[in-house]
Amino acid sequence: MTKPPLTLYLAAPRGFCAGVDRAIKIVEMALEKWGAPVFVRHEIVHNKFVVDGLRAKGAVFVEELDEVPGDRPVIFSAHGVPKSVPAAAAAREMIYVDATCPLVSKVHIEAERHHEAGLQIVMIGHAGHPETIGTMGQLPAGEVLLVEVPEDVARLKVRDAGKLAFVTQTTLSVDDTAEVVEALKARFPGIVGPHKEDICYATTNRQEAVKAMAPKCDAMLVVGAPNSSNSKRLVEVGARAGCAYAQLVQRAADIDWRALEGISSIGITAGASAPDVLITEVVDAFRARFDVTVEQVVTAEENVEFKVPRVLRQPA
Repeated sequence: MTKPPLTLYLAAPRGFCAGVDRAIKIVEMALEKWGAPVFVRHEIVHNKFVVDGLRAKGAVFVEELDEVPGDRPVIFSAHGVPKSVPAAAAAREMIYVDATCPLVSKVHIEAERHHEAGLQIVMIGHAGHPETIGTMGQLPAGEVLLVEVPEDVARLKVRDAGKLAFVTQTTLSVDDTAEVVEALKARFPGIVGPHKEDICYATTNRQEAVKAMAPKCDAMLVVGAPNSSNSKRLVEVGARAGCAYAQLVQRAADIDWRALEGISSIGITAGASAPDVLITEVVDAFRARFDVTVEQVVTAEENVEFKVPRVLRQPA
């Protein structure tokens, strides 16, 4: 039986970013150094396939530090943690390794500097997300106010309208964040912004690739986890950029083939915590059903690499 033709657009960049790659290496290297079990506070990155793979090697994932025995190492996830967490680990004399993405740490440092300068911080982010909790937890309660959408800005109750700065979660929609920043600057003209954009290079690059790809596609799939902020933003960006059908899938088994009946083109991308093997799995699923022609949509080249912590590095 002849397969129907399908043009498959593959976004580039897509998938793993440097911060995710580093965090996974940290868990793997900790297992090599200390043996199993090694404990990880929260999912190291938001991807079930990755977490399950590390669990099979001996990583134990917990939500709170008090679930970790005092004689075993603990790793803090790529999303970052409040200052109280490493302080509690130090008080228990635990071995701990911080896998916070360096670009998230950059936001933490910015917030601390603004605080030292006497400024109250407004954070643009998603309530309840571990990165937001970690960033807000760098400073005393009340020093960081959270907003998610432009409408939140009008409801802000600040200590001094002339002494404000803002920071953002690193995995937000670039366009949505720009609207919130505009609202902040309209209400608080003197508000201080970051020296360099807080939204990370990987989030920005993946969104730009989706914007370039979306108008070409009848449908778009984003490979990623439902608790992955940057993956969910890619779905929203694709829909807004003109793709009539944009959906998030964790694995090829999640594809709704009935919804894709009659399409002649599909765009595929992946969130920054989705490994290549899952992208390949999705592409192979389309090859099994269609006569596929693959076209890359390249909008940026990435060559960023972050070093692992010194405690895990091999001596020269």
